[in-house]
Amino acid sequence: MAWTMEGRLESTAHWYSANGTPPPQQIVSVADSISVAAAHRLMAEGTALLWTGDYPSARRLLAAVGRRAERASSPRAQSPAEAFRLHRREQARRARLLGMLLIPYDDGWTVALRRAPRVQEACLHAHGPSAGAGMGSLRELLGVIGAHEWRTKGVEIPALRGDRIHPHYGVFSPVRGEYVDLVAEAELPKGYTAFDIGTGTGVLAAVLARRGMRHVVATDQDVRAVHCARDNVARLGLATRIAVRHADLFPAGRAHLIVCNPPWLPAHPRTPLDQAVYDPDGRMLNRFLTGLPNHLEPGGEGWLILSDLAERLGLRGRTELEDAIAAAGLRVLSRTVTKPRHPRATDPSDPLYRARSAETTSLWRLGTAGTR
Repeated sequence: MAWTMEGRLESTAHWYSANGTPPPQQIVSVADSISVAAAHRLMAEGTALLWTGDYPSARRLLAAVGRRAERASSPRAQSPAEAFRLHRREQARRARLLGMLLIPYDDGWTVALRRAPRVQEACLHAHGPSAGAGMGSLRELLGVIGAHEWRTKGVEIPALRGDRIHPHYGVFSPVRGEYVDLVAEAELPKGYTAFDIGTGTGVLAAVLARRGMRHVVATDQDVRAVHCARDNVARLGLATRIAVRHADLFPAGRAHLIVCNPPWLPAHPRTPLDQAVYDPDGRMLNRFLTGLPNHLEPGGEGWLILSDLAERLGLRGRTELEDAIAAAGLRVLSRTVTKPRHPRATDPSDPLYRARSAETTSLWRLGTAGTR
């Protein structure tokens, strides 16, 4: 990137962002002497701060600016849909602001600050090989470190008898266990082949293989997810039963069971990780439904696992999903409903608490006209 430092044009430097954030155009060099108020003002005006003090002090400043940013008042929402839009707008504003505190990297992913932790392995997994000295957002680095801890420790999955799934950076972690439990407990249709569409970490493919499906094809259009799922399949010793493929929705052929847990909110993602939550105009959901009949074996079933938060926020009509199911030539064989267990469903301070507290997640068993 080409950048300006304190009013003068500097030579180009490498800009590192694994989530695609564009580089700032104006940067000033700062250290411990800067006040929280001055830092907040510059960052809010769009000037990035390249930190030259020690690493712990940079973290303290970022936390202090974050607390100051939380005091900003938001207009009162008149509807759940407006509350959602205001919440996302505030999330974007906060992300832009806190992304303005930068840290320098030496070649090889060494943070060029005193008392900085070793982050080489975490950065290598998130960014790939270093392209040389450069700079990046401290907030993003903290996310990279946190993701690396998830990847190292893994997430225990009760439906896999306590075995762990290891999410990679940018791949949604299966911490919302209710959707995994739905797949683990539903009665399997007759047959031995299954597709897992939008596999992510590969957790649902693993559950299906452990339940007895002899051949599972797991697909994802995100290369990170494909690598992550293959890693987890190998760790679990299921590589002979599960094939992970880079594909946009369906693989070739047909299956007795096709499972999909698509993003549940019809809105635009802003980061790669957002793609597990936000589905613009419900495109993936609708493409799954319309393509499902052409990929089911006779008598096969499609399992759609989906939260109703979009309906409760007014982002999708109450009958829109069932209308789309019928329009695709599908019928509902049964529906199993469960309540979410994530912390925000019981947190009254969450801006979307009223909708989240009433949210349910359903497993819709779908079949074609001839399916009993």
